[in-house]
Amino acid sequence: MEYHLLANAVLLLHLLFILFVVGGGLLVLRWSKMAWLHLPAALWGAAIEFAGWICPLTPLENALRQAAGTAGFGGGFIEHYLLPTLYPHALTRGDQAAMGAAVLVLNLIVYAAVWRRRRRAV
Repeated sequence: MEYHLLANAVLLLHLLFILFVVGGGLLVLRWSKMAWLHLPAALWGAAIEFAGWICPLTPLENALRQAAGTAGFGGGFIEHYLLPTLYPHALTRGDQAAMGAAVLVLNLIVYAAVWRRRRRAV
C-alpha cells in the first residue's frame, strides 16, 4: 500500500511540475524572484520534449507501481496520462517538438512582459 501511495505522490508531483513548466511564468509576473525556479524548470521541460527523453519521474513512478504489485506503463508521463485526453493518436516526435516549442513561446511572451515591466519601473 505504501508503494501505491508513493507512486501516486510522484504522479502528483509530476503533474504539478508540468503545470509549473507551462504556466509558472505567470507566477513570475507577480513574484519576479520566482524566475530563479521557473527558468531552469521550463528549460528542462522543453529539453525533455525536444530531445524525446523520458522524465526521470516516469521510471520512478513505474518502479513504485511495480513494487506495489501493479503494472507500470511504457513511454513517458505525457504519452500515458495527458496524450489520451489531448490527442486521439499516439504521440509523435513532431508532437513533442510542438509541445516544447509551445512551452518556449508561451514563456518567452511572459518573460518579455516581465522585462518590460521592470524597464518601466526603472
